[in-house]
Amino acid sequence: MQKILLPLQGAQMLFVAFGALVLMPLLTGMDTSVALFTAGMGTLLFQWVTRRQVPVFLASSFAFIAPILYSVQTWGLPSTLGALMAAGAVYLLLASVVRIRGVGFIHRLLPPVVVGPVIIIIGLGLAPVAVNMALGKSGDGALVLVAPDIALIVSLASLLTTILVAIFAKGLLKLMPILAGILVGYGLSLGFGIVDFDKVMTAAWLALPNFTAPEFNWHAIAFMIPVAIAPAVEHIGDILAISSVTGKDFMKKPGLHRTLAGDGLATMAAAAFGGPPNTTYSEVTGAVTLTRNFNPVIMTWAAISALLLAFVGKLGALMQTIPVPVMGGIMCLLFGSIAAVGLNTLIRNRVDLACPRNLAIVGVTLVFGIGGMAFGIGSFSLSGISLCGIVAITMNLLLPASHAPQDEEQAEASEA
Repeated sequence: MQKILLPLQGAQMLFVAFGALVLMPLLTGMDTSVALFTAGMGTLLFQWVTRRQVPVFLASSFAFIAPILYSVQTWGLPSTLGALMAAGAVYLLLASVVRIRGVGFIHRLLPPVVVGPVIIIIGLGLAPVAVNMALGKSGDGALVLVAPDIALIVSLASLLTTILVAIFAKGLLKLMPILAGILVGYGLSLGFGIVDFDKVMTAAWLALPNFTAPEFNWHAIAFMIPVAIAPAVEHIGDILAISSVTGKDFMKKPGLHRTLAGDGLATMAAAAFGGPPNTTYSEVTGAVTLTRNFNPVIMTWAAISALLLAFVGKLGALMQTIPVPVMGGIMCLLFGSIAAVGLNTLIRNRVDLACPRNLAIVGVTLVFGIGGMAFGIGSFSLSGISLCGIVAITMNLLLPASHAPQDEEQAEASEA
């Protein structure tokens, strides 16, 4: 009986992740069917690397939304995919370092004073895009796609639904606020007549996803590599979370070096097929906590379900009909939440912003990111999140470490 239930439980896990999984490619212009395919493939690769010991599901990473949007606009999708493969290779490099030097090296290179402001920039960098889409405009605000009064009603309904479900819902529904927001916003959009079903009508029931081959542009690669910092640190937090839920120390067995390598390999494989980079999904970890079913085989079936759905052409076309205001409303919460995670990183780790060293790192990183600072030599230029990551790491390595006030008082007392 248990074996019969495993496929259904796997499909349930995919359903929990579905809203967030398809939202990322919708925002970045990627193919949702490809995202489903690469999520399934990435999860299976992760399980292979980690010897199918960790009950997690991998899918589209929100941390890469802002850099993907900028990179696609600047260098095109194929070059962006090549850059994402390079970012995945950073995970493999970090995995090798962790295996040789231990986890402590990551914490020394990427302490909270570095990671916190970078995550804040990832969230706030897209605030104008979210507001433009919520008002029915294109991301850059140049085009009006939906009448502003209708767009505002739809976007606010999507936003409020997402918030209310996240706060007040119970059980599995509480784990699907994004999906709930999409469904309510989509329903209102149908009522206002702003949904176009032409692509759905002409799409085949069975169709190959629109795979795209990557190209390698060193400008795009140099821009994207530092972006891997935040998701890598987030990955460590996710592994600690699932370890706490299951009562097993996955940092030791199969080991953080294996989980990082699995995440990196999944991201590289996803980019090779034209999909978004992968990351471990906290929504699914929440579902594992709720169901208390820690069998990694369930994630195998979730991955298989994603692979099968990727070939349903009608589903992919239906995802493309979601109006801009629906996504814009949810993005207002989503990107703000990402920034809040960065802020919480600073608070939880008690980063003292009264310390001039910490204040300098956080302050310069935030202003460079929000203000659009750019450094360039010839045709090469660094800006946005990549510049912020490099600046934060460099300042942390070069500025002398400061001592806590209590340590100074103890030192003075001992001298006296």
